[in-house]
Amino acid sequence: MPSSFFSVILGFVCERESELEEEMSKTMEGLCSLLYLTLVLTIVFTLHTQIAHKLLIGHHPLHLKKSPHLPLRFNSGGTFKILQVADMHYGTGILTRCRDVLASEFDYCSDLNTTRFLKRIIQSEKPDFIAFTGDNIFGPSTHDAAESLIRAFGPAMDSELPWAAVLGNHDQESTMTREELMSFISLMDYSVSQTNPPVDDLSSVTEGDMTKNIDGFGNYNLRVYGAPGSHLANRSVLNLFFLDSGDREVVQGIRTYGWIKESQLRWLHSVSKGYQGQKQDNNHLEEASVCAAPPAMVFFHIPIPEIQQLYNQQIVGQFQQRVSCSSMNSGVLQTFISMGDVKAAFVGHDHTNDFCGNLERIWFCHGGGFGYHGYGKAGWPRRARIISAELEKGEKSWMGVERISTWKRLDDEKLSKLDEQVLWLQNPSFKMT
Repeated sequence: MPSSFFSVILGFVCERESELEEEMSKTMEGLCSLLYLTLVLTIVFTLHTQIAHKLLIGHHPLHLKKSPHLPLRFNSGGTFKILQVADMHYGTGILTRCRDVLASEFDYCSDLNTTRFLKRIIQSEKPDFIAFTGDNIFGPSTHDAAESLIRAFGPAMDSELPWAAVLGNHDQESTMTREELMSFISLMDYSVSQTNPPVDDLSSVTEGDMTKNIDGFGNYNLRVYGAPGSHLANRSVLNLFFLDSGDREVVQGIRTYGWIKESQLRWLHSVSKGYQGQKQDNNHLEEASVCAAPPAMVFFHIPIPEIQQLYNQQIVGQFQQRVSCSSMNSGVLQTFISMGDVKAAFVGHDHTNDFCGNLERIWFCHGGGFGYHGYGKAGWPRRARIISAELEKGEKSWMGVERISTWKRLDDEKLSKLDEQVLWLQNPSFKMT
């Protein structure tokens, strides 16, 4: 055969071999892609079925936030009871030892005593709402702020009651900033805490006002509505303001405690002014005992400087330590006075002070130390403050707030009750104790 024939045959074979190699290469690439995709899907499936349920924040499973029944409102009996918990100073649990307790009081004392006290007081008093007024955890005693927060607020979440918190000066001394702490707290079960006021609360502020850049984290207003079935069921009859009093500051080279800033006070005043513009229900003028602006109570951690003046005045409770306030006076008392609706303020910080005193017709009350890892006084039981607001009974239905009173409960065998007093009465003709 001519050589040209063999050349054609050889060329065809080589060309076909090249095509086969190309096809095999594409097949291998497709196979590799399929194997890679299979591997990725296998990993995702494994994560979903075997690992995802073990992904933890502080060793607790991730889950959607459980929300309380809202809005906050007075119960059908015409009362709204608040449990104030001041200075839990929670650490890590059973390994965090107590401070300032007598050896005869406990065989072993730890954060679990704080947890037990909180469970007992919730079960006994059956509050409608819980207010935590700072130093909820003691930062230096925990390496995981999220874990400590979950443990500290555990009884509140288990109770399924609405609760809210502000920060103290020790909460951020662990693994979270103050902003992160408030964001985390706001996402916890049954919490109605807010990192800062919603846009709606700032809508009344004039353009360019610095209140839109409010200082701190944990400034917000919670409205408490009237009793169900009453003509005020869809209207706020009591306001609860929460403020961030900061942690530590340096003023002229000297370290001092934080304070409530001007931007916070402007926001507070603007919200209060908005309530003063409310109109009463003309259909119930014969029973209208409700003020144009509902009474308000304020919760924050560090006391204001004027509270020092109460040392030589008549108080209810015990004034056992120097008031640990800021060296700066930002005008908190003057703002409260000008607002006109603030009837009482509740603070923490000074664990062995549990008194209420009156400044310019506004009551300032200390919660007293609640937590066992915080300092205290040996032989002086840890305690909690209860605040009760009561509605006026009209001829046809419950009206607005008539009375605000308070007392304390001790963490003793009987949860002893002491220092019950009236803080405010709508009708001033009644004598306040």
